[in-house]
Amino acid sequence: MILTVTPNPSLDRTYEVPALDRGEVLRATAERMDPGGKGVNVSRAVAAAGRRTVAVLPLGGAPGALVAELLAGEGIEVAPVPVAGATRSNIALAEPDGTLTKINAPGPELTPVESQSLLSAIRTHAGAAAWIACCGSLPRGLAPEWYAELVARAHLAGARIALDTSGPSLLAALRERPDVVKPNAEELAQAVGRPLATIGDALKAAEELRTYGARTVLASLGADGQLLVSDAGTYFGSAAVTAVRSNVGAGDASLAGFLTAGGEGLDALASAVAHGAAAVQLPGSVMPSPADLDPSAVTVTADVPMDRPLTEPAP
Repeated sequence: MILTVTPNPSLDRTYEVPALDRGEVLRATAERMDPGGKGVNVSRAVAAAGRRTVAVLPLGGAPGALVAELLAGEGIEVAPVPVAGATRSNIALAEPDGTLTKINAPGPELTPVESQSLLSAIRTHAGAAAWIACCGSLPRGLAPEWYAELVARAHLAGARIALDTSGPSLLAALRERPDVVKPNAEELAQAVGRPLATIGDALKAAEELRTYGARTVLASLGADGQLLVSDAGTYFGSAAVTAVRSNVGAGDASLAGFLTAGGEGLDALASAVAHGAAAVQLPGSVMPSPADLDPSAVTVTADVPMDRPLTEPAP
């Protein structure tokens, strides 16, 4: 079982539009409503693969009830923590060329009691988990050290932790040595305090995160592929993609693919790349099923193309 923790979940509405014209009335050609949040997406991808997953998340108000209903409809066991504030609603506008414009609401502010209730719910389910995936931003009311406390508690209980967050929350948690961290290029640049222009720059930043405490770094580099850096070695994976429809949740699908394949080694990296490539070719934040994967399109190698420029350099 893979347990996911999403401290700041959302109800996501995605609209496909012909073009994003500021100040104009936009007419959507398609729309979707999905449960959102990085950990939620990981659970959705795990469930799509036919694996058991439990999603721990604070939920409040009508949006929170709808998130729980949508998750249950996808075969996900939901462990809701009731909170007074309403779960946030996010909006995404997807253009035909794959450009995505997102409006993310701040979400409710959690009280100290609600914060402890969230930790208690995690502890209740952690014993049965092969992995605990802690993902996304922290809501108002939770200090940047909250993830660090969670990692420490999980390790004391003998659980393995995969962490996908950024900024002060990531840096604070590194001292507790999370088993896997999954930054993207922008988050890597932010963590090390310098821009990244090449895959080699991203590799050096990932190695630096390991010196800070990360045991394994799975770095998503968008269209350029993914890096895996651990004690076992350094590897680079990429996949051919015919058309990008939406990149919402692609990194979350990658993390799910990595964890469902064991969370270490070349097979796990190949699975991560295949899941990410499949996700960007699906609408909204739809998570790929096994039928959507194309392992033959994936290449994994120890020969990292150090000098290759990043398609989207991280400032």
